[in-house]
Parts: sequence; structure tokens; C-alpha cells
Amino acid sequence: MKPIRVLVVDDSAFARKVLRESLATSSALEVVATASDGIDALEKIAELQPDVVTLDLVMPNLDGLGVLKALSYEQRRRVVIVSMADGESELGIDALSTGAFDLVHKPTALAIDSLRDIAQELVEKVLLAGRSRPRFQAGKVATVTETVAPRAQTDRVVLIGTSTGGPQALTQLLSAFPTGFPAPIVIVLHIPAGYTGPLAARLDQACAIEVMEAVEGLRLRPGLAVVARAGMHLRLAAVGGEQRVLLDPDPAGSVHCPSVDVLFESAARSLGARALGVVLTGMGDDGLAGARAIVAAGGQLLTESELSCVVYGMPRVVKEAGLSSGEFSLDRMAAEITARL
Repeated sequence: MKPIRVLVVDDSAFARKVLRESLATSSALEVVATASDGIDALEKIAELQPDVVTLDLVMPNLDGLGVLKALSYEQRRRVVIVSMADGESELGIDALSTGAFDLVHKPTALAIDSLRDIAQELVEKVLLAGRSRPRFQAGKVATVTETVAPRAQTDRVVLIGTSTGGPQALTQLLSAFPTGFPAPIVIVLHIPAGYTGPLAARLDQACAIEVMEAVEGLRLRPGLAVVARAGMHLRLAAVGGEQRVLLDPDPAGSVHCPSVDVLFESAARSLGARALGVVLTGMGDDGLAGARAIVAAGGQLLTESELSCVVYGMPRVVKEAGLSSGEFSLDRMAAEITARL
């Protein structure tokens, strides 16, 4: 098998050196060139046709967003953002919303040890981007009002888990729900700390329903979508007859924090048959154990089909375990969720 050819784009010569060395730890990757700004990057993309591009966002001449917007849909799906949080978090969300494959958080202190700490994550995401074969360019998603009229009231709660490709999928899905959507929505997305606040704000602007980042003790209510805060697990608990959000960093050693399993398992305990889980695009198997708990409690699971997934990992394992009661492409998911309320 030929190695995946990678172009590294960063305005820091030191960062380019360390990223090149990090990618070289995998024999399945070959760094074919580096670029120091956006103009240089576009020239080398046109000349070399790399399989994957790692892209810094803040650069002279042409920034990372400018590069992304100059690329085709297919090319954007091969871009892994390597960016700092803090002041760049909104740029990172912009990049993911524009179609970038995934994001790796670059440490703010550009010490060699700090940069090398991200080597394993970087290699994994570049390999995944190089091997993925997106076959579906999502177009207009029909709104619920165009398909299935929502019920006036429901006691169910929609629980969404997603990872790679999640920001784009959430934008398309949540924007299909009308203002009077009759159920609360709780979301876990694998994304670095510092990015969930800007993502929730972006979704709130783009959607008819209200979207906000999770806060301790928040009461769930119809028409509100809550995005779990990166670095904190989100659990649901019944308090005084109401469903409320509980935030907790433990178990700190879990692979993902927040974890879809943690959310789903708490929902199974707190909601029972009223839990409606939805597993969207993402790599790995986070959500599988939680899906088992929801089904055992009498709830339902829906999964995104391979047709529209950026990465058909998380939905696949739930489907193959026989836990999905329906598999749908993203353009149909809003209507299918509403039909089950």
C-alpha cells in the first residue's frame, strides 16, 4: 500500500519541523513538502496533489480559512487543522464548519516536548483523513415542518453523540428543527477544550432552536439543545421531577471527556424508555456501551448511515451490535427523530 502523502502548512519553521518529525513516526505517512503561508500552500496543493494537508489557521498573506475556501469540497475533507485554542477557537469552529476533516489542538507554548505530545493524535487523524472516502456531499436538509409535523409535547429527550465530522453534521441536523421543537436535546462531541463554547454560539445563531454550552444544574426544556463542555463529562439526573445537567471531570482517565457512553448510560438510568439516542459520524466506539444501556432500559437508538458519514465508525459499531432501530442519511435524520417523539 502506498503511503499517504501529506503537506504540512504552518508559518512557524519550528512547528513545521516538529510536525514533519511527528508524522514521520508512521511508515504509512510521507511528508511530501511544507508550506509557510496560505499562498505557498495553495501552490503546493495544486502542484503536488497531496492526500492530506495539515493546516495552521493564523498565517501571513492568506490564512487557513482562506486556504479552505479556495479548495473543493473533496479537498477540504482531507484537511486536518492544527491550531491553538484560546484566541483561535472561533477560527477552528469556522474551519470545521467550512468542511475541514478534523482538528488537533496545538499547544500554546511551542516547546518541542509540548508539540510532540500531540504526535499520536496527529498521526491518527491524518491516517483517518487519508483513508476516508466521503461519498456524499450534503445538500439542503429538509426542515421538520416540511416533512413530519412535531408533536406539541413529549417527555422524551434526544441524546446525540458524534466525533469526526460532528460540527458539520450538527449544523445540518439542528438547523432542520423548528422553534417549537418539542423535546430537549443533549449533545456530546469529541473536540478539544475551548471549542465547545464558540461552537454552541455558532449553532445558536444558525438554528431556530436555542443552543448553549452546558452549565452545572441546567434544567432541560423543549427547544433547547445543550452541548457538553469539552473536558467535562455530562450526566443527566432527575432533580425534583426535572431533568438537569451534572458536569463532572471524572473518570479523568477515560479516553474521551466528555464521553458519549457516560451521557447515554446516565440517560438510561434517569429516563428509561424516554431516551432517544442518536449516533452520528465519528471514529471509534464511544457510545456503544451507552447504546446497550439505553436499549436495555427500553429506549431507542438511531444511527447515521455510511452514505453521509465523514467517518463511519461510531454508528457502525452500534448498528453491527444490533442496537440501532433505524439507520438514516443526515438529510433524513431530523424527520426520523421527530417521528419518534
